[in-house]
Amino acid sequence: MVDVLHFKDLVHRLKDPMVAEAHAFVSNADPLLVDLSTVSHDPEPVIQPACPVIGVVTSTTLDQPIPEVVDVVAHSPAEMEILIRACRNSPQAATVLVQVLRHNAGSDVWQGLLTESLAYSTLQHGSTFVNWLGAKKPAAGKAPQDESPVLMARVQDELTVTLNRPALHNAYSAAMRDGLIEALQLALLDQKLRVRLMGNGPSFSAGGDLNEFGEARDAAIAHVTRTARSAAWMMHQLKDRMTVQLHGACIGAGIELPAFCARIEARRDALFRLPEVGFGLVPGAGGTVSVTRRIGRLKTAWFALSDQTIDAVTALEWGLIDSIN
Repeated sequence: MVDVLHFKDLVHRLKDPMVAEAHAFVSNADPLLVDLSTVSHDPEPVIQPACPVIGVVTSTTLDQPIPEVVDVVAHSPAEMEILIRACRNSPQAATVLVQVLRHNAGSDVWQGLLTESLAYSTLQHGSTFVNWLGAKKPAAGKAPQDESPVLMARVQDELTVTLNRPALHNAYSAAMRDGLIEALQLALLDQKLRVRLMGNGPSFSAGGDLNEFGEARDAAIAHVTRTARSAAWMMHQLKDRMTVQLHGACIGAGIELPAFCARIEARRDALFRLPEVGFGLVPGAGGTVSVTRRIGRLKTAWFALSDQTIDAVTALEWGLIDSIN
């Protein structure tokens, strides 16, 4: 059982750099838990620890703002156990996630994408991801080679872009990324164009193509490639001219990329997840930037650490989407 600290005790511990370091996962330490009902009126500055700080709600109301040192909030004992388990199962990814979210909460979009890419590339060589990759079963099926993974159709000043790997729930592959970038480039070159993005088949996108996971053997090359050909950055540049229509599974990249757009419409059957921490990674398609800007740092951390699926109604309540059609 992990102790839930009084806020003054947390502050006392984190004033000492040596004590703060001792709570890092490299010391086999659990995340820090703090009772949010004990937060003082004027929280003192502390050293951000190299581990997640979980704020625990122990009363029906919170009288004080949640201090910056808190990374994620557990609203019940069940949520607290989910978050602790996630941190224990993937300590590297959980720690890097909250560090990236701390940084990206105050950075611009491009700096946030750079930070996320560096973190993702580093974690691809971490032991948790390497072990997950070694145990991973090959993903079933491949899309027919003669089909384009991205379709484009222009009618006057509207460009409809359709993800087109329906047999694989539009798994986001390198070829799909390249096709999407090609379409986005057209819109960037023609400022009259508005873009509507959707997906063929039962899902908008079930996230990264598991058949391609682990192909990056050089972290530096992976980072440079990800930032040189960034669909996330292009979607951010086009955000005011883009509408996304979501349905079915919207997992990983399937919500991280849409979250950059000014308008997200979803069908009632849409379901959302950020599962990357369970693999030993962090969201790598821009989610630590885009999702954070829509729902805030604390909710993003809960979403990514808990690996819980949320429905369209919850997504609308959070502000992750803009309407249910």
